[in-house]
Amino acid sequence: MSIDPRVALGSLTAALEEHLVAAASRRGDDDPAVEAAYFAIADAFEAYADALYDAYGEDLPMDLLDDGDEG
Repeated sequence: MSIDPRVALGSLTAALEEHLVAAASRRGDDDPAVEAAYFAIADAFEAYADALYDAYGEDLPMDLLDDGDEG
């Protein structure tokens, strides 16, 4: 069952806002709150991309990088 794209977009927006809060209150380079917020963005982005494609056949103009894609 596919999620509504508007719901998925709301989750992505919320994840971005939570990441901003975590980044602004970062407690060191390896702050677990920032890392968790980072992964929440990735999960929400994928859910939105899937919902958008399932509902409208539309792709986003960007993709997430895997760890192996860097460099």
